[in-house]
Amino acid sequence: MRIALAGAGAFGIKHLDALTAIGGVTVTSVVSRRLEQAEEVAQKYGAVHASVDLDDVLARDDVDAVILCTPTHLHAQQAIAAMRAGKHVQVEIPLADSWPDAQEVDRVQRETGLVGMVGHTRRFNPSHQWIHRRITAGELSIQQMDVQTYFFRRTNMNALGQPRSWTDHLLWHHAAHTVDLFQYQTGEDVEIAHAVQGPLHPDLGIAMDMSVQLRTPSGRICTLSLSFNNDGPLGTFFRYICDNGTYIARYDDLVTGREEPVDVSAVDVSTNGIELQDREFIAAIREGREPNSSIADVLGCYRVLGELETQLASQR
Repeated sequence: MRIALAGAGAFGIKHLDALTAIGGVTVTSVVSRRLEQAEEVAQKYGAVHASVDLDDVLARDDVDAVILCTPTHLHAQQAIAAMRAGKHVQVEIPLADSWPDAQEVDRVQRETGLVGMVGHTRRFNPSHQWIHRRITAGELSIQQMDVQTYFFRRTNMNALGQPRSWTDHLLWHHAAHTVDLFQYQTGEDVEIAHAVQGPLHPDLGIAMDMSVQLRTPSGRICTLSLSFNNDGPLGTFFRYICDNGTYIARYDDLVTGREEPVDVSAVDVSTNGIELQDREFIAAIREGREPNSSIADVLGCYRVLGELETQLASQR
């Protein structure tokens, strides 16, 4: 399997590290905004080609699939371009930054029949997998999810503390993780969704604080608090309040409501959610099947985000 990676920033490196653990996979090309960075990363991971032009990479015969870790506003158009060029594609979250664009990517995937997957990593973290397996086995039922997504990003910096060329977004990026996971874990589509946000940042033009409430038809609820103003602890923390226990997931780790560690080491072949996500992408291509977190599978998340965006726009 010959992979091209576009976007050699903080998350792109996570994918490259993960791919080194998967047999039969070669990274053949790296794309970045700066050629110097692309060449440096390509050399480190053994790729034979580096470029600043994604179209150049999509025209290559030694690329079977593309992983997109590029700025959010490019995701939809680049995913479409990859599939139009005959390449399977995994696009990092979010699939798009508008509901119409998400629908268009879905349409092109159905038209081409190629594997199209979105990086909804929470589905693959061992912590959330542990919960999911017990739900499907009938051992747990979610009553409520309380989620905190907190960062300290009052300037436009990435996870490595480097300046970004684009602006991150609480709704279209960070809320997407929770909206999708809530629907995935409950097995229901959200029927009621509300959101409020704080003032827009004077320079970045985005809300730095946001609150989202969701409810499914059976009455399961989710409360999500998001902030770029929070000065630690940083990250996303999921509290599952269930009929048979309470659990707190912090990325790949899981504890009970009393902070007792839950052993998730045997859940999958790795405890690295990104690696498990990439393994699913590659396996789906090899087996000619729809992957978990396919474009069609996560589309309902973007419908909800589109509804919330309309609500937030009316509040300004």
